Amino acid sequence: MARITVIGGTGYTGGNIAQVAVARGHEVTSWSRTLPVEPADGVSYETADLTADGVAQRVVANADVVVSALSPRGPLEGALEGVDAALADAASAAGVRLVVIGGFGSLRPAPDAPRIAEGDDFPAAYRAESLEMARILAGLQAREGLDWLYVSPSGGYGAFNPGEATGSYRVGGDVVAPDAGDVSGADFALAVVEEIENAAHTGHISVFG
Repeated sequence: MARITVIGGTGYTGGNIAQVAVARGHEVTSWSRTLPVEPADGVSYETADLTADGVAQRVVANADVVVSALSPRGPLEGALEGVDAALADAASAAGVRLVVIGGFGSLRPAPDAPRIAEGDDFPAAYRAESLEMARILAGLQAREGLDWLYVSPSGGYGAFNPGEATGSYRVGGDVVAPDAGDVSGADFALAVVEEIENAAHTGHISVFG
């Protein structure tokens, strides 16, 4: 059993990860700005302004793994880079593994190609947040002494396309697989939790159907 802290555990991705982790016998704590309307059984909920000084240290305390499942939207637009950097500092100091849930735009269409978010045909409505997530990835890659993983989902992943739980998924690297299909929310969460359990990868990976 692992002590897993999910930052953004009331959101779509974080909520799925928290529920799957609890179902597999892990001790799960969620941190978010507000409490959920419908708490998940077995998850402990804490609230905080994640941009405030000292919160990262509180979040990391007593955890084996911290999962950042936040998006740079709303109050976190332009601020998530700093939040995840503070979490990385705290995780490194505490010897805790940090798993960051990224976006499809952080992947590359081909080896050594610019990231998808940097392409001219990337939707303008999502470019700013995707580029911020790519900067978060670059910050992790520049660090030493931190056990980290950055996980990108398939292009059609999200609450708008929840899919069905199949119990299966595929794992790739930072280049989009040519036959990559969309992964459901439940299967993506399963992939993250099984990675926490097995620590099979480091660096930047992708999860697809």
